[in-house]
Amino acid sequence: MSLKVIELNDKAISVGDESGVLLRSPGFALADGQDLVLGELAEQQARLQPTNSYNKYWHELNLDPIEHGNNFRHHADIAFAHLQHLAEEADIASDVVIAVPGSFTRQQLSILLGLSQHSPFKVSGVVDSAVAAAIVSARASNVLYADLQLHQVVVTRLTTDGSQLSSGSTVQIPGVGSQNFTDLMMQLATGMFIQQCRFNPQHDAESEQQLYNQLPAWLAQAQQDGNLILELNAGDTVHTAKMPMESLITNLNSHFKKINEQVTAMATDHDTQLIVSPALAELPGFRASLPASLDLIVIDEGTVNDACLEYRELITGGEQGISLVNSLPVSQHVSSNVKSADQSAEQPTHVLHGNQAISVKQISIRNQQTLNGHGNTAGVLTLSIANLPEDLGAIADRGDGVYFNSGDMPFLLNGVTASGERKLAVGDRIQFEGSNEVLTLIQVQNV
Repeated sequence: MSLKVIELNDKAISVGDESGVLLRSPGFALADGQDLVLGELAEQQARLQPTNSYNKYWHELNLDPIEHGNNFRHHADIAFAHLQHLAEEADIASDVVIAVPGSFTRQQLSILLGLSQHSPFKVSGVVDSAVAAAIVSARASNVLYADLQLHQVVVTRLTTDGSQLSSGSTVQIPGVGSQNFTDLMMQLATGMFIQQCRFNPQHDAESEQQLYNQLPAWLAQAQQDGNLILELNAGDTVHTAKMPMESLITNLNSHFKKINEQVTAMATDHDTQLIVSPALAELPGFRASLPASLDLIVIDEGTVNDACLEYRELITGGEQGISLVNSLPVSQHVSSNVKSADQSAEQPTHVLHGNQAISVKQISIRNQQTLNGHGNTAGVLTLSIANLPEDLGAIADRGDGVYFNSGDMPFLLNGVTASGERKLAVGDRIQFEGSNEVLTLIQVQNV
């Protein structure tokens, strides 16, 4: 059987192989009588049975006794059950590489390896997930990797020394994990329902759980039209409330501020690149909250899985046994990340919008009909066009060229209607219907 990869992030532990990510399982467990429910099903019932629900057993992986353990002695018992669950759900019965966050202590890593010895699979290697996440995209001498977990954000400092990318210090930012963002959004939604419908969804466990379960779908829908239309069923009554996206983002900014302050404090060098996990980047308004000076890259969901498989020979244990791999060579990616002289002469480096030039490495083009003084920020170019959706597309430098992808939405490229993905060249002009604003592709020397 093929090598599988487990990425340990309690927001959604992933299992993948050469075909891609096979399974995502949030770090939730529910002791339901004699049965133990794990992963997504446990999360979807956690607020119905709060005293029987656990979601800190990965975050606080240890052997300390826990009260009200429902036959569990400690968090390691629950973590072991989750490993068994992953093995069964993803059919893991052979060698595994585990990617662990930089927040994992030596003791936690030792416990994890001990648990794995009693699992159906064999751990053949362990790697720092920040190194695996950044190895393909790292282009600067100083790199920060930020990831969202259930109860915290973890920021790892990485450096490139010659041809090696190595992880260094890791900072944990408590109180800004996905559960903290969810709790805040639930408070905001509850206030909207009370104000608009005189209905408190958190007064009853079933409606509170329904509110929790519906949030991801509402957020996805809000990315399309700029507002959250919240609907909850209470008996025969359907309660509907509306939350403007701008109001949501304003309230989330208090959490974003904590993250950005730490990132800014760690980005002390001028040549610093910020690489962000998709879970963190997808929080509404997060990218726009970042300082424009940061060189931002958002990785794909399967990046860690793919990197672990590509570097399997360097990650898997040798004669000395298993040890945490916190350094990998970047030389094999130089050709894809560094342009030749001929390519550099032809490819744009920046997008000119008004009097501001924005690096093309990765740009999300957003539409906000009322700008309210907000300008362009790191990785986000903001326009104001009536009757168009919030998401206008994205520009990205993929090494072999700079591309703009608008999805199904039409746009004007050099005055000609186009849609989908187009490769861009210096001098190309992008416009959108209903706006005179022009985005011009330029090349800035010595960048």
